[in-house]
Amino acid sequence: MDQAGALREMKENVMPQTIERKIYNSNTRVIAVTSGKGGVGKTNITANFAYIFSKMGKRILLLDADTGLANIDVILGITPKYNLRHVLSGEKTLSEAVVEGPGGIKILPASSGIQGTADLSKGQKFTLLEEMDGLDEDFDFMLIDTAAGISDNVMYFNMAAREIIVVVSPEPTSLTDAYALIKILYQSYKTRCFMLLVNMARDSNEAMMVYARLSNATNHFLGLPIEYLGYIPHDQNVSKAVRKQKLLTEIFSDSKASKSMSKIIAKLCLKQPKDYENGTIKFFGRSTINKNVQ
Repeated sequence: MDQAGALREMKENVMPQTIERKIYNSNTRVIAVTSGKGGVGKTNITANFAYIFSKMGKRILLLDADTGLANIDVILGITPKYNLRHVLSGEKTLSEAVVEGPGGIKILPASSGIQGTADLSKGQKFTLLEEMDGLDEDFDFMLIDTAAGISDNVMYFNMAAREIIVVVSPEPTSLTDAYALIKILYQSYKTRCFMLLVNMARDSNEAMMVYARLSNATNHFLGLPIEYLGYIPHDQNVSKAVRKQKLLTEIFSDSKASKSMSKIIAKLCLKQPKDYENGTIKFFGRSTINKNVQ
């Protein structure tokens, strides 16, 4: 067995469930952008958010956490040489795999169609935590684009964030799946703070109706209030930008959707993340925290 293989086996078999360690970059705001259902525009929103932040002078790390069907690179029209798979296998460090995107945003792309990374093992999760600790660059924000659904990986990356944005569309199935995601994160992982973002709404009234339906459900059945972050209107320029493999906020900065995204980012910048621990892992967390690698 080679040395790398021996180290991986040691992490799998010896690594404790809870690891006490120090995180030196405690000022980075880590935000997961997630959804219960695919096709709600989550990845496109995350990439555009990163670009808006960067144009404001913020230092941004964008993590593509859809480890089985990654597409941040497709949306941005980039062809990275290395990706998250190379980091998890120990072939490359995280710093070596990070590439620069529009506006100077730093991107850690994920692999697509590689079954070995679709569900991260304990050792791979541990490796990622170590690599995050070892980053030598300070970031103001880290945006995590999770996969859709309620898989183990989705739970893991949501737990790694201090703030969670749940993206929904007006479709009933989107609301049903979003409720399922919130329910599992709340009941199984003690996550209590969720911000709801309604995408592709006709207008503010429809967006508020969508929020009211989901909020009423979480309040009634879970006793859990959720915050309304805002909405992004349906905009034909979005599909035009996607076909061009460019960001909407880069080439159609005056479009309705771009302006709505900018308002949401301004709102996020004014927010102070709630100061609580949910007993789970954290990227760039407090100076000393417990990390449960499940």
